[in-house]
Amino acid sequence: MKKVKVKSHATVANLVCGFDILGMALNDPYDLMEVKLLERPEVIIHNKDGFGLPEEPEKNVAGVVFLSVMGKMNNGIGFEVEMHKQIKPGSGLGSSAASAAGAAAAADHLLGNIFPKEDLVRFAMNGEKLASGVKHADNITPCIYGGVSLIRSIFPLDIISLPAPDLFVTVIHPQIEVKTSDARQILKKQVLLKDAIRQWGNIAGLVTGFLKNDLDLIGRSLEDVLIEPVRSILIPGFDEVKAKCKEAGVLGGGISGSGPSVFMLSRDRHTASEAEKAMKDVYDRIGIGYHTYITTINKTGVEITGE
Repeated sequence: MKKVKVKSHATVANLVCGFDILGMALNDPYDLMEVKLLERPEVIIHNKDGFGLPEEPEKNVAGVVFLSVMGKMNNGIGFEVEMHKQIKPGSGLGSSAASAAGAAAAADHLLGNIFPKEDLVRFAMNGEKLASGVKHADNITPCIYGGVSLIRSIFPLDIISLPAPDLFVTVIHPQIEVKTSDARQILKKQVLLKDAIRQWGNIAGLVTGFLKNDLDLIGRSLEDVLIEPVRSILIPGFDEVKAKCKEAGVLGGGISGSGPSVFMLSRDRHTASEAEKAMKDVYDRIGIGYHTYITTINKTGVEITGE
């Protein structure tokens, strides 16, 4: 029986100003999946973590992706998967995307690598729709492609891979949950034109910064005047964390996805470590538990680690 092991990485969606259109893959944390190809049209899920996620395929992010691949193939095959999740659901680090992207990549590998990466994104977006109610690809795409991704359009799908600078990423995950679906519901339905213009300038500046490897431009462009001011109210200590990290010398950063995780980009490991200390100090004082990571940008995407 054919089987494969997959490593599927955490991601930072939005990259502050690029709501639903920009995303970045991280080397840590990551999920592990073991997937078998079955000779019958069935999806079997075994959760090997303590997150209590459903094992019914229609209610599970990875299960929905496997079902979509089976629907495309229509050849009587199925999949059995063991899920070893290390990216906590509701963390803002692309937990559902890691499951969805890992399932799509594993299925494709077991079937002989017959699908282009764009199709893997399309399959995986079905999982994101289950998780958040919306087909968005800003987590899935960097998880599959690696590096930094610009999703110019969903329908039709238009993906641009951007050069990923050699930066350090500091992440703090306060031990509270912010559901993506809830975080979307509080967003404003209308925005001022002057705010939209400023946001467009930041997005263009950030993309140009990646293309030119201009770290100062990247730092200046990590500003969000539309989404962050609303979502930050869901994250205790956010404003102080951001201010303290800027004092420590980071380029910039903000909310990772819909939160509650917060990320900061730094030129070097020393600055990244100073940012971690600043983050810890804030949450130690507030009295909220947390996990922190100092990592780098993953440039490979989903990894097939063994068969």
